[in-house]
Amino acid sequence: MDLQIEGLRVLVTAGANGIGRATARAFAAEGAKVHICDVDRAALADMARSDPAMTQSVCDVSDRAAVARLMEEALSALGGLDCLVNNAGIAGPTGRVDEIAPEDWDSCVAIDLTGQFNCTRLAVPHLKQSKNASIVNLSSQAGKHGFPLRSPYAAAKWGVIGFTKALSAELGEFGIRANAICPGLVEGPRIQSVIANKARSFNVSHEEMTQRLFAGVSIKQFVDPADIAKQIVFLASPFARTISGQEISVCGDTRMLA
Repeated sequence: MDLQIEGLRVLVTAGANGIGRATARAFAAEGAKVHICDVDRAALADMARSDPAMTQSVCDVSDRAAVARLMEEALSALGGLDCLVNNAGIAGPTGRVDEIAPEDWDSCVAIDLTGQFNCTRLAVPHLKQSKNASIVNLSSQAGKHGFPLRSPYAAAKWGVIGFTKALSAELGEFGIRANAICPGLVEGPRIQSVIANKARSFNVSHEEMTQRLFAGVSIKQFVDPADIAKQIVFLASPFARTISGQEISVCGDTRMLA
């Protein structure tokens, strides 16, 4: 299926690893022009070798000055902007709320929620000039369910959904769509680290903690980042022109998080 996005100008934050890398490559495969940013310089170097057509910047989305530089570099490389994918995020601390250091809370919210604001506020004036403008924000199943021992992450991801719905209501008159993606247990090193930390907190094995997490999931397998990427690319296409303000799950039917 031709998604009719050849030449689409796309900025993907945290685009050198995981979901971001899969998303950047999925857009490129459809003929889009892609600019990525990341804090991981080694991963960016790898992407420069493997995907030389993509342009890139080093950027911490919680740093407003760095985001301003990112936007200047992306606009210069792309010649404008049609789609912003707010993918950057961290897992944050694992622990009971009374055990979490305030600075760890602040860091998680600053990157996972405020980072999306930092990028979006600068992108919107340029998206208003696009004939097919969209914003896709990465939330999580932790943004739809309580997630024990992960309160900073859950709070930030619930906030992403509220932010997305507000954007949709505000920006619809300008033809800008805004949607949130809510992944489940995504295959990769981050979820394995989360499982390891939760297993230590509950004093159980890694295998048992994995089983507990999947107990509330109908399809008991990790989500492939490529499947999330395909959903994001579709939402940026003209075929999704009336889809906005939605939180869309790619999660194997997650009903509960342990």
